[in-house]
Amino acid sequence: MILSYIGMVCALGFSAIGSCFGAGAAGLAAVGSWKKCYSNGKPAPFIFIAFAGAPLTQTIYGLLLMTFIRSRFNVDPTRELLYLSTGVLGGLAIGLSALFQGRVAASSADALGETGKGTANYFITIGVVETVALFTLVFSLLMLQ
Repeated sequence: MILSYIGMVCALGFSAIGSCFGAGAAGLAAVGSWKKCYSNGKPAPFIFIAFAGAPLTQTIYGLLLMTFIRSRFNVDPTRELLYLSTGVLGGLAIGLSALFQGRVAASSADALGETGKGTANYFITIGVVETVALFTLVFSLLMLQ
């Protein structure tokens, strides 16, 4: 039973850790870009907040994965290694997606602050990185069925 709980904790924990690092990186870049805008007398886009917050959704995906592992454990408690490995690897993949999404968002904030152009392209790229987390969540849920 303990292995299942470790898997559940890892699903949420690794996802949240990745969100923390990703949001931190994007937030630091947003603040730096605002500073550049203010220093150059340019308007400081509020949209940088969306860049900084983009990696936070992966924490929700980790919570969903944790909850689903818990519900499957109630149905079949004999599959502890499956629950452990799904939680650890799924949480790690979701967390890494958040980390790199934050890095893309950081670069996007820098580029938008410098040029004032390309907002849609930046958000599309951020969304592509998020897709890794969504695929991981969906495929993990299918594997647990």
